[in-house]
Amino acid sequence: MRNKFLIALLFFTNIALPQQTKTLELYFSSSYKAEQIKISDSTSFISKKDSIEISTLKFYCSNITLLNAGNKVWEEKNSYHLIDIANNKSSQLNLVIPKDIIYDKIKFDLGIDSATNEMGAMGGDLDPTKGMYWAWNSGYINFKLEGKSTKCKTRNNEFQFHIGGYMFPFNALQTIVLPINNAEKINVSVDLAKFLSNINLAEENHVMSPSPKALVMAQYIAKSFSIK
Repeated sequence: MRNKFLIALLFFTNIALPQQTKTLELYFSSSYKAEQIKISDSTSFISKKDSIEISTLKFYCSNITLLNAGNKVWEEKNSYHLIDIANNKSSQLNLVIPKDIIYDKIKFDLGIDSATNEMGAMGGDLDPTKGMYWAWNSGYINFKLEGKSTKCKTRNNEFQFHIGGYMFPFNALQTIVLPINNAEKINVSVDLAKFLSNINLAEENHVMSPSPKALVMAQYIAKSFSIK
């Protein structure tokens, strides 16, 4: 009887023990031809060599998941993060994950999924005051890039790319999978030079709504992400 009591006690004690956790530091940065892009409220990034200026770079990272051998081992609940390169605090995410899990890839969506879009404007990072929501019922802007280039034959040489759309056939959401091999500090970088190399800024410099062009650009953007 005593042995049975001890076994039962150990069983319930193990159940009551909290799961051990650790912090996965996920940092987002951006670059242009190996130059780190730094933006603030009063300054823009300027590449004198290419005569290009970046004044705004924002995007949504959502549905963060860790994979091992193709299988999901962890996912973040209520996973919606607005990354603003002008705001260092927004660029670092501290994810609390189980201490003993093994993972070799990180997966996340670039943008906001259809179900969340159909719920309408929300709070937190999804608040419309963040400047990433189209008030005319087309949902969230997944990726926003603004700046100037001498190649643009526009007023003040400006270009604006507000890439989004969640309804067929212009669902611009992109899923990104990157190798991380159990790392606990990860730097995810987006190379704007790689993205812009696919675009003729003299002809394509203004995308502000869901469209075939926005869908193609979303695919270019997704391919510009890597681990640094």
